[in-house]
Amino acid sequence: MRLIKKSFKYMVFHKYKSYFMTYLRFICYIYCYISFFMNEKMLKFVNIRQENPSKRSKIERKIDFNEIYSEFINEKASQQSSRCSQCGVPFCQIHCPLSNNIPDWLKLTAEGRLEDAYHLSQSTNNMPEVCGRICPQDRLCEGNCVIEQSGHGTVTIGSIEKYITETAWDKGWVKPIEVAEELNQSIGIIGSGPAGLACGEELRKKGYQVTIYDRYDRAGGLLIYGIPNFKLEKHVVNRRIKLLEDGGIKFILNFEVGRDLSLKKLREKHDAILIATGVYKSREVNIPGNDLKNIFPAMEFLTASNRKGLGDKVEMFDNGTLDAKEKDVIVIGGGDTAMDCVRTSIRQKAKSVKCIYRRDKENMPGSAREVLNAEEEGIEFIWLSSPKEFKGSDKVESLVVDRIKLGEPDDSGRRKPLIQKNSEFEIKADIIIKALGFDPEELPKLFDEEKLQVTKWGTIKTDFDTMETNIPGVFAAGDIIRGASLVVWAIKDGRDVAISIDNYLKSIQNQKVA
Repeated sequence: MRLIKKSFKYMVFHKYKSYFMTYLRFICYIYCYISFFMNEKMLKFVNIRQENPSKRSKIERKIDFNEIYSEFINEKASQQSSRCSQCGVPFCQIHCPLSNNIPDWLKLTAEGRLEDAYHLSQSTNNMPEVCGRICPQDRLCEGNCVIEQSGHGTVTIGSIEKYITETAWDKGWVKPIEVAEELNQSIGIIGSGPAGLACGEELRKKGYQVTIYDRYDRAGGLLIYGIPNFKLEKHVVNRRIKLLEDGGIKFILNFEVGRDLSLKKLREKHDAILIATGVYKSREVNIPGNDLKNIFPAMEFLTASNRKGLGDKVEMFDNGTLDAKEKDVIVIGGGDTAMDCVRTSIRQKAKSVKCIYRRDKENMPGSAREVLNAEEEGIEFIWLSSPKEFKGSDKVESLVVDRIKLGEPDDSGRRKPLIQKNSEFEIKADIIIKALGFDPEELPKLFDEEKLQVTKWGTIKTDFDTMETNIPGVFAAGDIIRGASLVVWAIKDGRDVAISIDNYLKSIQNQKVA
């Protein structure tokens, strides 16, 4: 009888063995899961929801040009950093042009090691405080965050980057360049935008004598005159410029190559030259009425506004020409510059602001975050529309617009806009701003150096690997070689070309020694 009972128990156990083992594994997983999350600083995305820094109310932020986002407090920054899943393959880092070590400095922030987080952040980025503010994170790091794809909401990388760097400035962790050994070789950099500044800093760290030339009266290029304060307050840029000056970089302003010195003469002054001028020539809208008054390129409008914010006397703004106050404003374009223009206009107390774009919202090239901010502030977007004619007697009074439908994708993969017949309509306008992108200026002519080779697009032609032009010792970086692009790409180019210039100067020095 006992043998029968044992046999029965044995059969029952084996019959339900798989169920029992599954249950046991489940209990173990639960235990491990609880233990892990009770002790581990990271992977908190399952029980901590995504939070962005608080945003000023749309009513409040429309009356000034101050930045719209507040900063994280330490507790909140640490908490949001802990949501990072610490991926084996960090797609945020892969999709960052600078390959920033994002998972690592998020972990350091979550652990309260902010100084270490800052040093790691700035080791790959010369201006993390700028990128934290103006990078389109929704298209780059945050847009490719793994937990964003799983529906948990991305880690707020940009806001944390800004917090880390601002804390570093407040705590005195940001130090001027200290050169171990001064070198006699010098580099002249034409342009003080992000590419020029990044390259200058990297070369100065190595001990080279660096001089940065700029046509404007302030250093910073696009960061100063192109980007409005509500995205990037100017003290942030000026603080960085002063740091570079304290580190031994010399700035010569109000200097134009071709007017003050030709490129050839400037080359004779330095052992190497970097051209980092950016692209500033506005693309035109070739339609009837383009010669009417009160139609302006985006950069002219933004520069006037930024100069006024800096306390300059700006005649065309002061007399009301470039001031949008009480005017019906139309901005043509759909990129980040267009968003800067519409949001600047609303802060200048425009009567109405409309944005005309030939594709739909989903195909807009600008940051989705900026579009949302613009919509909140009262900008009206007229999607699938294309300008047909500017109308007016002396100055523009209205814009005739055609309706658009999207056809098959073109070579770029984007659906081609097609004009619908007999679909035109008219919009009243007192001022129209063209924000259709930028092209390079004719640098060979401007620099009085016809030998300088350019591409069919007008950008400077360089060696793909070294970024050296056809003129020995003359290099180029940033938008002037890749076309209008992002600040983060300009910083990357500046860092890359610094390596090439260093290698070039070392080879020249070795030849002299030999």
